[in-house]
Amino acid sequence: MDVKIEQSWKGVLGEEFEKDYFKQLTAFVKHEYTSGKCFPPGSRIFSAFDHTPFEDVQVVILGQDPYHGPGQANGLCFSVQDGITKPPSLINIFRELQNDIQAPIPENGNLEGWADQGVLLLNATLTVRAHQAGSHQNKGWELFTDAAIRVISEQRENIVFLLWGGYAKKKGAKIDKSKHLVLTSGHPSPLSANRGLWFGNKHFSKTNTYLKEIGKEPINWQL
Repeated sequence: MDVKIEQSWKGVLGEEFEKDYFKQLTAFVKHEYTSGKCFPPGSRIFSAFDHTPFEDVQVVILGQDPYHGPGQANGLCFSVQDGITKPPSLINIFRELQNDIQAPIPENGNLEGWADQGVLLLNATLTVRAHQAGSHQNKGWELFTDAAIRVISEQRENIVFLLWGGYAKKKGAKIDKSKHLVLTSGHPSPLSANRGLWFGNKHFSKTNTYLKEIGKEPINWQL
């Protein structure tokens, strides 16, 4: 089965593509995309991997589900396509960024600039049916993205994992904390952020402090 994913990821995740769950997942996704409207566009399903090759990963941010509104999802968690209104969680991410490192809130919500610097913006589920949140959950994507997290944890060192909210914390529970930095906080959604669980986590400055301490280039979070 030919999966159109960046070559370095094909190398470290190749076994997954041959497993029964992934073959079933592929058949399900193809049927969904041919029988109705789904997001992100087919060419962007693996955008997180395409923008951030395996050996370039410095930071991992875990999301849950792609946006399910028209034109929003671009294959990167929390990110929206150019010209699309920023969703509430993304607005709160930018507000924390402003509070933390005094970065001006960008007009655009496209996070490709982060991904191209080594920030893997990975949703647990990579596709969704239009207007139906969670519609492609428990079809196999979670097994695939668990494998991606596992291979980063096992084969790389000194990666910063940003786990926002209960779902991300659970998904990242097996990351090897002896050789990676794992930062956790509440989710940036208004429900969590307004209860004081998001703002003030300073994850952006903490990430860059750590990267500089180990001799790596900090992330330019300013879009």
